[in-house]
Amino acid sequence: MNFTIWMLVLFCGLTLAQNDVNETEISGETKLCFPEMSLLLLELGAVKAKLEAVEIKLEETESQVLVLNKIGKSLETKLKETENQVLVLQEKEAFKIVFSAGILGNAAIGPFTTSKTLNYTRVITNLGNAYNQHTGIFVAPVRGMYYFSFFYHAGGGHPVVLFLMKNNQVVVECTDHQTSHDAADNGGNAAFLELQQGDQVYVQLEANCEVWGDSYTTTFSGFLLHKV
Repeated sequence: MNFTIWMLVLFCGLTLAQNDVNETEISGETKLCFPEMSLLLLELGAVKAKLEAVEIKLEETESQVLVLNKIGKSLETKLKETENQVLVLQEKEAFKIVFSAGILGNAAIGPFTTSKTLNYTRVITNLGNAYNQHTGIFVAPVRGMYYFSFFYHAGGGHPVVLFLMKNNQVVVECTDHQTSHDAADNGGNAAFLELQQGDQVYVQLEANCEVWGDSYTTTFSGFLLHKV
């Protein structure tokens, strides 16, 4: 068989393969006359079948990848939403400002020749750590509307004058006169204050006055209502 005949046979074989000729369609005459072509056609058919199977698998994989991408985007969105919720909760927690404190001991405080900031050393609660038990001063961590109250117990042997101070200014006061027949005095006052960040609030005992140091009756408290 010369070269021309082999080329003709190969051309015919490729044409038959493109027309989806399978093993059952190969005539007995072809098998007998051209055994090499028959084997080639069978191999080409097997390769085509494998390619079709691979193509189907590839399409299935691409579909799965698209589904996974959608799931990934959904999870990413949920993660961002959760992160935002956590940030909101952290911000709310950061601005919970509440404190209450009393004066340790069981003795008179004063009288002094000059006014004195009362130092409430027994901290009952101090959420946000805005109150300093070493100085007796509350420092506003954020701008907002705050509420403060203070109460005292005194023996009556000296006058009582207490000021609620904002920075160096008097906000409200409570007073009681010295008496010879009254063995005990109690009083207090309260106020709402709009504070800027860094403003200081404290209770000041006036000169020549006295209160009784008691962590249960002589107290100072405050909390943040809301930011402004």
